[in-house]
Amino acid sequence: MGIQGYGSCNRVPQAAFPHHEAWFVTHVITLVGNPQQSPVSPGLADAAHSALSRLDGQVGDINWLSPGTACDVPIDGIDPTVAVEAVRAVLEGQPVDIVAQRRKHRRKRLLIADMDSTMIRQECIDEIAEFVGRRAQVAAITERAMRGDIDFPEAVRERANMFAGLGADVLERVYDESISLTPGAETLVRVMRRSGAVTALVSGGFTQFTSRVAERVGFDYHHGNELEIVAGKLTGKALEPIKGGDAKVELLDRYRDRLGISAEQTLAVGDGANDIPMIKVAGLGVAFHGKPSVVEAADAEISNGDLTALLYIQGFREAEINA
Repeated sequence: MGIQGYGSCNRVPQAAFPHHEAWFVTHVITLVGNPQQSPVSPGLADAAHSALSRLDGQVGDINWLSPGTACDVPIDGIDPTVAVEAVRAVLEGQPVDIVAQRRKHRRKRLLIADMDSTMIRQECIDEIAEFVGRRAQVAAITERAMRGDIDFPEAVRERANMFAGLGADVLERVYDESISLTPGAETLVRVMRRSGAVTALVSGGFTQFTSRVAERVGFDYHHGNELEIVAGKLTGKALEPIKGGDAKVELLDRYRDRLGISAEQTLAVGDGANDIPMIKVAGLGVAFHGKPSVVEAADAEISNGDLTALLYIQGFREAEINA
């Protein structure tokens, strides 16, 4: 039986879940950049290693995950926050993301991912608004909602009301003509599923889009809100209850309980304020090109790389990713 309580659900059979645990407790610093730019040079990695070596503690050798794109530096006895600050100081201005985390449970068994501006480049509701000539008005509400300036469910209701009377076929046109995947989306999901993880697309957007994005990317499940359609037209309502940040946490917890795993074994990624609750409770919460409030709440920030960065920070090597 699938997970209940948050829109429709797309499911495929599961593989066995391997355990990825280190023999000892320590931390690792990962440097990762955009694979199209190869910003992580040997000189840059050496500079980061030298900065860490000046701190009190132990520092291991540089371990290349993907030459030019990502490398690890293992540390022990060093506060990870201090380590990140030290590396950031010497790499200031470089297009490289710096992530510190424990090695234990580094490879996650559950991925919970936001859709709009995370797995896809667009905000679907803004693209719908383009068809009714109200993009600027709707986008302004979206921006305020993603910053957390207004209540998310109310923002959904307010924007959905602007689409009353619009033909439902517009949703198909919006997807076909306006929606594009974020680079690395398919690779992230494919590699994590191959390693045994369960993947779920969990959005405050609409199931009319999550269903197609989930199928295209390869997610195991998808969840979202739903626009009401009567006689082939949008009524201007989203079906209640509107699901926001709390519902994302509820789903993360339900999947985790079903799989019998700890919070440490979960990864949540998003960009907006309604993603903060799940980012805070996940073992690894990632702000992906996120709003300032999301970055502040997250364990890790990816502002330079694409979605394959989430594989590198789990310790996947280029050869594993491309296999």
